[in-house]
Amino acid sequence: MKFSLTDSDAGSLRTPCLVTSLKIARRVASAQGTRRQLNLAAEDFKDQTDQNLVVNLGGDVSRVLIMGGADNSLSQARFRKLANQAAQALLKLPVKQAVVALDQTRAEGGKTPWKLQTIMQAVSREAYRYSAYKSKPAPQPALRTLRLLVKDRGKAGQAVRLGNALHNGLALARDLGNEPPNVCDPAYLLKEARKMGRHAKVRVSNLDERKMEALGMGAFLAVSKGSDKPGQMIIIRYDGGKKSEAPVALVGKGITFDTGGISLKPPGAMDEMKFDMCGAAAVLGATRAVIDANLPLNLITVVAAAENMPSGGATRPADIVTTASGKTVEILNTDAEGRLVLCDAITHVQSFKPKTVIDVATLTGACIVALGSHASAVYANDDTLAQQLLAAGEASGDRAWRMPLWEEYQSALRSNFADVANIGGREAGSVTAACFLQRFVDDGVHWAHMDVAGSAFQGGARKGSTGRPVPLLFSYLCGQAGL
Repeated sequence: MKFSLTDSDAGSLRTPCLVTSLKIARRVASAQGTRRQLNLAAEDFKDQTDQNLVVNLGGDVSRVLIMGGADNSLSQARFRKLANQAAQALLKLPVKQAVVALDQTRAEGGKTPWKLQTIMQAVSREAYRYSAYKSKPAPQPALRTLRLLVKDRGKAGQAVRLGNALHNGLALARDLGNEPPNVCDPAYLLKEARKMGRHAKVRVSNLDERKMEALGMGAFLAVSKGSDKPGQMIIIRYDGGKKSEAPVALVGKGITFDTGGISLKPPGAMDEMKFDMCGAAAVLGATRAVIDANLPLNLITVVAAAENMPSGGATRPADIVTTASGKTVEILNTDAEGRLVLCDAITHVQSFKPKTVIDVATLTGACIVALGSHASAVYANDDTLAQQLLAAGEASGDRAWRMPLWEEYQSALRSNFADVANIGGREAGSVTAACFLQRFVDDGVHWAHMDVAGSAFQGGARKGSTGRPVPLLFSYLCGQAGL
């Protein structure tokens, strides 16, 4: 999908399809002499939200997709719903190119750039298809180019540039999440990351298991040693800002398949454990968007990629390992493996002296119990960072909710034999997982943890990666870049 701008008058457009309000549709039909045809087709149309109508006009504007209620003032939530409905209806039509003229629709507190970004994200989400392994793939949507009509370009050009970048980043994250685990292993993620290294401002490196062993990453290796697929810690450096500026750091959990290890998961829905690398997919997608948008900031992205398998060499419950930080961990449950690869990754990323560290992980089923699929969980040791992430979620429609990170929860991680246990009790499992990670964050480092176990993928009939929280992360990073 390619997004672009146009500032042509609606009455002088030439397009196979115009997505707009009833008022503008009437003006366009009058300009090309098809007003009577439009009036007959729209005779029983109710101009209210949740309603839409396609009318074939046959002129320079071949058809119009009329969105009910688009001449009214809407809340941001209602405008977002309107954009989603427009995207769904548009992508069913046999048109390769279309124009969206919804800038005149007032969204309370949402200016033109926000409205354009909302429309583009809706179309990106609806247009996505994944059928790489089907012998007879389902037909792709015909739409290839979408022009967005605005009266005043202002910051609209920047919004479209960012929208194209986000489209690419979202597609990458969803593709990686949807790849089968016999294809998408740690080496595959490294290969995909190296493609970003072709950009002049990007350097990609990796720590293999030998290097991780030399750095004392016993927690990471406790996970990967049960698999025949070697683990990889992937490091992407994007230098888009001034050399003197400290980078923002993203860390992603990349468990390319999670059997639970010796603490084997039940077979029901175990196939969904290919999505346990969606945290890694998200930070890679956000990084791709940053690169494509050429954002003026410095970014470090670390992916902790491993496969959690049971074998004769796998870690056992009650094993004790030493992390890269020097702290020891008693592994009470090998299915709590994400925090083990992340703790060593968090220790390592701090060597780059970042101003902020954000880790993203499908970390706990407890998060799904707490928040379902609508919101990602945010834990943070800094109120400003937490509010920035929540605001980025609201602006992008990729919402999150702040969870407690109180000292009282730390007692659940006590171990009689090591510095910390890798799990707490049954209560507040998502909270105690975040508390575990917090122990590996140095004093003075601004850090946030996002548990996206409920939001990063869907099960059931719509099974697949959602790409979340790429929109939230990209919105946050745009803010850090001053955009």
